[in-house]
Amino acid sequence: MENILVLLNQGIAGAIQIYSILLIIYILMSWVPASRETKFGKILEKIAEPYLGFFRKFIPPLGMIDISPIVGIFALRLITNGVAAVFNMIL
Repeated sequence: MENILVLLNQGIAGAIQIYSILLIIYILMSWVPASRETKFGKILEKIAEPYLGFFRKFIPPLGMIDISPIVGIFALRLITNGVAAVFNMIL
């Protein structure tokens, strides 16, 4: 049972890390003209925008800078730490 929980914890942490990397790639694509218009850009948009859109509702841009992705990635970090803490309490 303990091994299953450890694997589940690692799987969740890994999935969140991969999602964070995809978010960073999506954010960096905004610096390259027309990169979000590619097939890869459209796929990343479908993956990233629902999550980032949630934060954009509450965090207005500061001039030309949108800090909602930073807050979104920070929230993912907190979720990862919270999940790890729960699994450590169980184990």
